[in-house]
Amino acid sequence: MKIEDISTVLIIGSGTMGQQIGFQCAAGGYEVIMHDVNDDVLKSAMERMGRLAQKHIRGGGAGQKEAEAAMERIKTETDPEKAGKNADFLSESIPEDPELKGRVFAEFNTICPEHTIFTTNTSSLLPSMFAGATGRPDRFAAFHFHDTKYNKIVDIMPHPGTSGQTVELIESFARRIGMIPIVLKKENTGYVFNAMLMQLLESAQSLAANGVASVEDIDRAWMGVMGMSIGPFGLIDNIGIDTVWKVTDYWAGQINDLQAKKNADFLKKYVDKGYLGTKTGKGFYTYPNPSFARPGFIEGKTEKEEQ
Repeated sequence: MKIEDISTVLIIGSGTMGQQIGFQCAAGGYEVIMHDVNDDVLKSAMERMGRLAQKHIRGGGAGQKEAEAAMERIKTETDPEKAGKNADFLSESIPEDPELKGRVFAEFNTICPEHTIFTTNTSSLLPSMFAGATGRPDRFAAFHFHDTKYNKIVDIMPHPGTSGQTVELIESFARRIGMIPIVLKKENTGYVFNAMLMQLLESAQSLAANGVASVEDIDRAWMGVMGMSIGPFGLIDNIGIDTVWKVTDYWAGQINDLQAKKNADFLKKYVDKGYLGTKTGKGFYTYPNPSFARPGFIEGKTEKEEQ
């Protein structure tokens, strides 16, 4: 298959990243089908994608007409058969569970055309962990997006069975939707940027979970020394505390690491309260005006957030 043969993109999972990927593909001129478990979830996703479109307009990434046209190219579908029967390119963004991902890919392998390229947006898993379950390992790779509101970097990570043609096609597709592809030469947990970022986030979690310093002071230390506008816990809020918890909890179980388990338990307290970060309006900070973004935060002059 050539890049010109791709016209319809199927997004499986309409959470934060599914929404961003879906809009990016639609803005790139592709017909997009958003698939999730029920209509209420998809309705909420479309509302958030509408707000995402407005952010792109305000940020200069799209004009009003272009954003409206992109939204018109996005459709929703709960029925797997209807969602996948005409897909040329599939992007999956469901929870970080290799068995779950494998089951979903196996289902869509029986639905999607033989030529359909399968990709996963997994944050921390390796594609080889469930490549066999896709039924088309040669046409499968990780295609990982970061926050499209702020950057255009995407990671392309093949597993040993991914064909060179598939890698080239995904790279061309990335450029067609305005992204900058980073092609990995081998599998690596966390890709490139996330591999570095995870070390920072794990360190921050450990400091807070062990009672070494408060969330605000940990962020203040990073922001003050590095001259950054956001700290590790602000980043976790943007990623989604539930997402970071799922990754941390999964690997804590895999490697039987007591500190990782302690970190997961620390994050779980917020998840249980429904404090998931920016997407719920509250996480480690309260949004849309978090204290770390206010003047005087680094100096300790702003009011602390409620925990």
